[in-house]
Parts: sequence; C-alpha cells; structure tokens
Amino acid sequence: MISSTGGRRRGFIAPAVAVLLLLTGCGSADAPAGTSPTAPPSSSASTSAAPSAAAPTTAPGTPSPSSAPAAAPATPAEPAVLAASEPVTLSVPSIDVRTDLLSLGLRENRTLEVPPGEPGSPAGWYNQSPTPGERGPSVMLGHVNATDGGDGVFAGLRQLGAGDRIEVSRKDGSTAVFEFQRGETYMKNDFPPLEVYGNTAGSELRLITCDGYNPETGEFDDNYVVYATLVN
Repeated sequence: MISSTGGRRRGFIAPAVAVLLLLTGCGSADAPAGTSPTAPPSSSASTSAAPSAAAPTTAPGTPSPSSAPAAAPATPAEPAVLAASEPVTLSVPSIDVRTDLLSLGLRENRTLEVPPGEPGSPAGWYNQSPTPGERGPSVMLGHVNATDGGDGVFAGLRQLGAGDRIEVSRKDGSTAVFEFQRGETYMKNDFPPLEVYGNTAGSELRLITCDGYNPETGEFDDNYVVYATLVN
C-alpha cells in the first residue's frame, strides 16, 4: 500500500468522493470505477470590517475614554492535541474490535486505495488526514462485510453509544483515546464532505463504513460515520 504522509493538514479535500468509491465496494477487494473526486467547499469564510463609530467629543484636558488602548478580544484556547505519530492499531473494546491499520493513499487516478475485503481484513487510515491525536479529523475506513458474506471489521459500529472509548496505538508508543460523540447515516449521493472532513478545533476521529444494504441491487446505498473526540 502507498504510505506517503506528506501534505497533511487540519482539514483535507481530495478524498471526498474517493472515500465513497471505497465504501460502495464493501465486501469486494476492488472499488468500482466511477465518479472523479470533487473538492468540498472551502471552510474559510471572509469577514468585512464594521464601519467605525464617530469618536465622542470631550472637553480640553479631559482624557478621552477612546484614547486608552482597546483590549484585544478574548480568544478561546484551542483544545490540547498530540504530536504527529502514525497509527498502528485501532481498538474499540465495547464492540470487541481490535485491528491493525493499513496506510491508505491515493491512486494515480485520485481514487482512494482500498483495504482488502477478505475475511479478517484490517481497517485502514487515510494517510493524508491528520494522524490520530493531531488537530483535525483523522479518517479511518473499514468494510461492514467480507467477501464471504460474513462481518467486516466495522460491522459493529452502529452498536457504539455515548461514553464508548476508541483507542489508537501510535508508532511513538503513545495511545490516543477518543470518546464516541455520535453516529450519522448519509446517502452516498448526498454525502457531506465538509461536515465529515472539514477542519476541527481539536483532535477528532472519523470511522466510516457502508450502511443501508439494498437486497434488490446487492449494494449499500449509504455510509455510516462515527464522530469521536480526543479525551486523552
């Protein structure tokens, strides 16, 4: 697998549709050909300055209240995060999951590399997203089923609930511990890239798999996304 880690940042753009290509291939070792990647909208917003008010008139010799230096607006401190270190294993004790993590990059056609779909296949970390514990959303992908029809590594994600912990061991010997916040189901043709992949103030984790099996087509129509935040 490709293991390039250059160019990581707090939020990222390229894999928005590539991830969908991976997840439409649940239970298969190959992602189907299809849509080319599209970039999510920019998360930065421009602001315009408010017009300045006229200064009040004061008597000679009287200090003007506006002559004192203006206090800088308070800026909330960003949550503490960990230094960069690539993930090694993922553990979700409440659903009895422990998996090694593949490093997934982009192919030459800008689609995401695909984890194997055989029984026992591991999950994968998208290596252009932040490492788990860094500021921003670290993205991990796994199949909901396997090629033999059995469970995939992320088959139990829907069982996660409030307070459940997700642990990621890292190459530097540390463990990033995340807490489940919520799970969301998105139709694959209405997937919100900015909400899933956009910048975050602290360190967050996204676990993504397929959902919404359609027996008429034999395919999954939705994605299920777990949102978790760093607690340790």
